[in-house]
Amino acid sequence: MASKKRIVIIGAAGRDFHNFNMLFRDNPDYEVVAFTAAQIPFIEKRTFPKELAGKLYKADIPIYSEERLRSIINKEKIDACIMSYSDLKESDVMHKASLVNAAGADFELVAPEHTMLKSTKPVIAVCAVRTGCGKSQVSRYIAMLLKKKGKTPIVIRHPMPYGDLVKQNVQRFATLKDLDKHKTTIEEREDYEPHIRAGTVVYAGVDYGKILKEAEKEADVIIWDGGNNDAPFIKPDLFITVADPLRTGDELNYYPGETVARMADMIIVNKANSASQKEIDTLLYNLREINADANIVLANSAISVDSPSLIKGKSVVVVEDGPTVTHGNMKFGAATVAVKKYGAKSVVEPVKLAVGIIKDVYKKYAHLSKIVPAVGYSPKEVNDLRNTLNRIDCDSIVSATPTDLTRIMELNKPVVRVYYELEERDNKLTNAINAFVKKN
Repeated sequence: MASKKRIVIIGAAGRDFHNFNMLFRDNPDYEVVAFTAAQIPFIEKRTFPKELAGKLYKADIPIYSEERLRSIINKEKIDACIMSYSDLKESDVMHKASLVNAAGADFELVAPEHTMLKSTKPVIAVCAVRTGCGKSQVSRYIAMLLKKKGKTPIVIRHPMPYGDLVKQNVQRFATLKDLDKHKTTIEEREDYEPHIRAGTVVYAGVDYGKILKEAEKEADVIIWDGGNNDAPFIKPDLFITVADPLRTGDELNYYPGETVARMADMIIVNKANSASQKEIDTLLYNLREINADANIVLANSAISVDSPSLIKGKSVVVVEDGPTVTHGNMKFGAATVAVKKYGAKSVVEPVKLAVGIIKDVYKKYAHLSKIVPAVGYSPKEVNDLRNTLNRIDCDSIVSATPTDLTRIMELNKPVVRVYYELEERDNKLTNAINAFVKKN
């Protein structure tokens, strides 16, 4: 009898667990010896619980820092490492492949199709070429269009299970209180809260087979709202990918963003109102080179605020969506656009006043000198974010994180919330959704 193939899954708390569930759980030909974690702070030094691992695992599966990958391969005689996280430069993916191969193991990239669940309900997937392109605003817009046609959309969100995985196995978010009930991080709130406020139920968690079955009970249409630039976990009937002209070239250079651009039925070039014509033209050329069959649509990201008077003529500090400006590498976001649009007198640079983990973030991401990233994967990060903001001497905080910071921390100055919604330049997306509803 052949021995089991020994596996390490390289991940970041999300795609890695889904790949395990779809490819390795209850598969007697493989033994997943460990997961490694990277990209997100504080997610290593945990375990994947045996309660979720299936009948073949009598103990929890350890999760180690990816920095230990080479030693794990050598010590545990690993046969193959499965690449299972997103938004990496393609050159970085190959550096990891070289490390793994040099240590004596195979390096594997799994085709998205092999891990897609099939739904009994029609599915629209919204993915992106990079973190922060505007997937969620596209998903919200599609949900609104479906509701106008009398359909009930249910959003299934890409996973962010950073806490107790057993408790997070299947999560349903219908009210803002559910965010507190599930002890969600700032990053989770950023993606769930706008859907909830719009009256759309969101599912997320660890086991997407179980999640899909629960969502199907109340959905006419499933909307897959992707994370980073990952591929969908559920096979779509309409595959939409969002691209960003403010980061032209990334659609060809990031994994698996290029993959989802090549797979798309429709590509939405978002933020067209903030980009130059040259940036848009270059992006369109690149997209057509890799996916000549896709229906390419231009759209605006329309920005508004709840209190313009707290910006005009005021000294402000700018808070941007965390993932977008950290591993998404954006130099600015919607809050930066808002302070210019509404006439702030000055923007305070926060770096010298940062404390704790926020100070460390500036060391890692040097391009963030004029903004505060809304990071909060742990209570300590939330505490350090609050203390940093409270130390800054200014009139107001202009915040483009989609979650209401005042619900989770006490701040000593007023907060102006920035909103950004998709705005069609034509009716191509509306027409596509209407045709989708008629067909399904």
